[in-house]
Amino acid sequence: MITNLLVANRGEIARRVFRTCRELGIATTAVHSDPDAGAPHVREADAAVRLPGAAPADTYLRADLIVRAALAAGADAVHPGYGFLSESADFARAVLDAGLLWIGPPPAAIAAMGSKTAAKELMAAAGVPVLGALTEPTEADLPLLVKAAAGGGGRGMRVVRSLADLPGELAAARAEAAKAFGSDEVFCERYLPAGRHVEVQLLADAHGTVWAVGDRDCSLQRRHQKVIEEAPAPGLPAEVRAGLHAAAREAARAIGYTGAGTAEFLLTGDGRFFFLEMNTRLQVEHPVTEAVTGLDLVALQLAVAEGEALAPEPPAPGGHAIEARLYAEDPAKDWQPATGTLYRLELTLPYQEFTGAGAGAGAGAGTGAGAGTGTGTGRGTGLRLDSGVEAGSEITPHYDAMLAKVIAWAPTRAAAARRLADALARARIHGPATNRDLLVRALRHPAFLAAELHTGFLAEHAAELTAPDGKGADRAALAAALADAAGRRGALPSGWRNLPSQPQLKRYRAEDGTETAVRYRLTRAGLLAEDHPGVELVEAAPDRVVLSEDGLRRTYRVARYGDRVHVDTPAGGTVLTALPRFPDPTVRTEPGALLAPMPGTVVRVVAAVGDTVTAGQPLLVLEAMKMEHRVAAPADGTLVELCATPGRQVETGTLLAVVQPIEA
Repeated sequence: MITNLLVANRGEIARRVFRTCRELGIATTAVHSDPDAGAPHVREADAAVRLPGAAPADTYLRADLIVRAALAAGADAVHPGYGFLSESADFARAVLDAGLLWIGPPPAAIAAMGSKTAAKELMAAAGVPVLGALTEPTEADLPLLVKAAAGGGGRGMRVVRSLADLPGELAAARAEAAKAFGSDEVFCERYLPAGRHVEVQLLADAHGTVWAVGDRDCSLQRRHQKVIEEAPAPGLPAEVRAGLHAAAREAARAIGYTGAGTAEFLLTGDGRFFFLEMNTRLQVEHPVTEAVTGLDLVALQLAVAEGEALAPEPPAPGGHAIEARLYAEDPAKDWQPATGTLYRLELTLPYQEFTGAGAGAGAGAGTGAGAGTGTGTGRGTGLRLDSGVEAGSEITPHYDAMLAKVIAWAPTRAAAARRLADALARARIHGPATNRDLLVRALRHPAFLAAELHTGFLAEHAAELTAPDGKGADRAALAAALADAAGRRGALPSGWRNLPSQPQLKRYRAEDGTETAVRYRLTRAGLLAEDHPGVELVEAAPDRVVLSEDGLRRTYRVARYGDRVHVDTPAGGTVLTALPRFPDPTVRTEPGALLAPMPGTVVRVVAAVGDTVTAGQPLLVLEAMKMEHRVAAPADGTLVELCATPGRQVETGTLLAVVQPIEA
């Protein structure tokens, strides 16, 4: 029996595992890097052990430090979460060699799936359809997908559409893979941009029972990383679904698998499917499976590790669940990651958090699948928020950009999509830029609602999903100005005069760069807004403004942090920057200057001073939030200054290079 569990991870997955441990009566131990010393997962654990340093390579990827931490804290088991060392056979062996219980599959099974190329060969021998690796690609094989053999999550992956680009992309993929996974092995396979990414949740015990716990569609991706996932995968013919489940079970049996895992497949339009990889851990998107089955997959992981037997069959899914990953990034700026203080993250009621079914649901011979009675209720509870951050958390460039996962369940897919889109639109998210608007638009997109899903969905509809939405921004600016006036003048409306006077002037800049000037007067007759005739002020407070126009009343909730103003309505949020009335003439940017768009580390420089460059040509590569980002020339010209060197850490706005534009 497990009495004290250490989670070798951070953020929301650590908190997720701790929730189940509290229900089961298991003590918990956290580990943390220096930037995570005050993180929620650290406070929620019964004990915490410091891993000195900030970079993952010095902290969460140090197997020796984590094993030592578990022993020092008196833990008797280790749960790896996902990412970091969760799929390291060496780490699993180190945990077992230390006399600790490993919450995961046997090290041999992890090793068997640790290389995608070796895994494909093993699965082909077991009769599972695979998309073969290409040793000598030709023009007929284009487009190609270069992939890291030892890891996933979009790192070490490149799409190649010309053989001339292949050598460079292979080199870049190898460099990124070596840094992320400790192995520079990469391979090529055919890229099927219209394919669907469908996966099967597996759970196996040590007594020979292998569950295929339903399936999920994870096709909506950016940079080969999942953004929206759902269960069950919509629109699959019964024979295709049955074939996927059977292939997944065969994959698990072929390697003697136990515990939770996921078999991932690429599904073509004609119903064929090919094995991609097997993730020998819990998936980020496991909540949608919990929502439709009522299971607690973490509780089941622990039960299997303790030797309990699964029921003969898993529960059948009920209803539909969709998960959206909320990232700190700007999709309109090539998914540029964002950092800074997260001031607020809250979902508007009605809202009920759930964590899956009760402890041990479905485990133990004869107990019946899905019969748990824990504090969470799993199926049918509506909304769930899984997050590793909270108000006041600092979003740093050291870790993944995901802030939270929002999950909605409903009896039908359409109802789940509507519920999730509404919850995201109403959410109050204040701080760094996020992909919230893209998520809402994707969930409401006709093609998504029609289940026209494929891995190129977000790229195909990028223009619609990321286009600036100026609708309502002018009203938000007016509300921001009136809230500011109420805060400064108390009960006396700002600008109130017995005699006519000049209007008050406020200037704001929206996220897309457009500027709005608000001119208004508050008189005995009410609000006189020069640019908004017919708008009436009903109520104004520093955090709440109510406006009426043609009998239609709208409420704006306003929050200001320095010069940043967040204006929220039930239809969504608007972020504004309050501008000074008169621009500072001393603030100038040198023409052709290339500034760091984010904090990060320079990992490669691919140009030299004196080079003739073209607009959009990559000059260097920054690493931030576990991803590489190419920084390109702003215009055609000559690279006359280069301030970036590999290994240098830079902050947002740091001068990286200067391109002298070609004179017209």
